[in-house]
Amino acid sequence: MPKIQAPTVAEHRARQRRAILAAAREILAENGTQAPSLAEVGKRTGLARPSVYQYFRSREDLLNAVITDMFPEWSAYVTQQMDRATDPGGRVLAYVEANLHLVAQGEHAVMRGLASSASGTVLAEESRTLHHQLRTPLVAALADHGATDPDSAAELIQAVVYASSQMIENGTPEPAVVALTRELLCPYLRQQH
Repeated sequence: MPKIQAPTVAEHRARQRRAILAAAREILAENGTQAPSLAEVGKRTGLARPSVYQYFRSREDLLNAVITDMFPEWSAYVTQQMDRATDPGGRVLAYVEANLHLVAQGEHAVMRGLASSASGTVLAEESRTLHHQLRTPLVAALADHGATDPDSAAELIQAVVYASSQMIENGTPEPAVVALTRELLCPYLRQQH
């Protein structure tokens, strides 16, 4: 019987589950489009494949757990960064920079891997929830800033985030991309409409 590495069995199981999810995310970030097998995840965490099956019934079950674990964390991070800003323009910049930071940390690669490997139903539902959670404070910040059509302005900001994300994923350092997005967006965000 394996040795318990926590004060209680429940804490041990929670730690093991977190380790499995973290390993799956790492492998997805490294591979980009190939979902990890439970054996690969077990090897990464130091667990035998049968032990991984005690936590997840299948690869799809594991990927769905990664989705439901990851998306709220992404949303919470972006919202937290936006909440630190003191004015509407700063909240918009915080939105952009927080998303780019997560991309630079490999989270977007994990999302790409999930998109090519995970169940369409769970991924689509969680993606809609994430985009709604992210879009709502962005639209509000743009409205507070005075945008005449905050919904359309949010689409344009998202296009900048997407293009900037591609630059990071193609090797441009995060600070250089952030500087370019600031150069592009700051003139607009300094103006009150």
